[in-house]
Amino acid sequence: MQLKRVRWAVQDETSSTPIDALLDEAEKSFTCGIREMLCRLNQSSSSFVKTAANIARLSSIDISGESVRQLVEYEGRKVTNQLTRGGIDIGWSSADCTLENVPQKSSASSSAASGAVNDQQKPTPTRVYVGCDGVKVPVVTQAEKTKRRTTIKLKRRRSGKKCRPLPAARAGSDQQYKEARIVVAYNESQTLRLVIATRGDCEVTGRLMRSMATTIKLDEATESIANIDGAPWIRNQLEFHNIVDKINLDYYHMKDNAQKARREMFGEDESGATWLTALTNILMEQGVDALLSELLTQKLTCSGRRLQALEQLIGYISERREIIRYRELRARGIQIGSGPTEAQCKTTTQRVKGRGRRWDFANAECMMNLAALEASNLWDNYWGNHAKNAA
Repeated sequence: MQLKRVRWAVQDETSSTPIDALLDEAEKSFTCGIREMLCRLNQSSSSFVKTAANIARLSSIDISGESVRQLVEYEGRKVTNQLTRGGIDIGWSSADCTLENVPQKSSASSSAASGAVNDQQKPTPTRVYVGCDGVKVPVVTQAEKTKRRTTIKLKRRRSGKKCRPLPAARAGSDQQYKEARIVVAYNESQTLRLVIATRGDCEVTGRLMRSMATTIKLDEATESIANIDGAPWIRNQLEFHNIVDKINLDYYHMKDNAQKARREMFGEDESGATWLTALTNILMEQGVDALLSELLTQKLTCSGRRLQALEQLIGYISERREIIRYRELRARGIQIGSGPTEAQCKTTTQRVKGRGRRWDFANAECMMNLAALEASNLWDNYWGNHAKNAA
């Protein structure tokens, strides 16, 4: 008996169908342990064929690269559903993101009846960082899909065997690269971390950040900070969903723009390094308003390429003036860089990028979320529950 049905899903988002676990042939054919091992080996493999060869060497299981691809992408879809819907118990919340080596203040309260003064310790302060960034993913174009399908048909005709009809062709991408989004939440020491990838647009990403904030109970944190690269859509979504207390422009993106201005104005001359150091000191010690004032003063004596470079820098800083908080945050020992978010952009795309790799965008999202599962230290949690449910 064969069962066929239609699966409905919202475009650019995921869907969850619990009955798939009972009907899907993949779960009937391979144990939970084998599926986990295939996903684990695939994380560091250059191809599904290599993963098949590794599992054959490891456990003498004969499986084709195509079957590995189907199994891993199937598990990736399940992981994506669980992560985006908060279906995995992450084991921590904002209450666990306490600050180490921070002196706790005490407050004295007097009793009118006894006149005694009691020192009551305030709750331990907590701090959570949120990050978001876009990353380019190589995808299969329509032209490449057509070429692949033609090649497969030719091979099937040459084989001389009667084969099953090919499944309906899926539409390819209109571009060679599509932008996926990475959302990250972590504590001060980065021992607690939650990473999620999505192929959705900025609005989908905003809802995902709101969902993640609910999962980790971000509203209960003493303070929450988002270090971002300055992209307008990220700031708009953070503000629209009221996710964090403060938004800060990543210091290194700010400095990179200042470096571009330095190269245009001074080339490789040593005076450019002195100029940049002076600007950095003003920014850190006096604030962004003092920096803008200094740049406007210098603008009066510039012309040509120097004037154009200075105007671009002034424009960049002016547009982001409200989220440049380095002086304030450094005084309180708060991080001002988005390095942890940038690192996850590289970690989650390690499997999908490389020579000759092209993906359906939905499948690339699945691969990225398998990497995000491991980066969030949820691998054992997810597969442990998976095995219990299977039993």
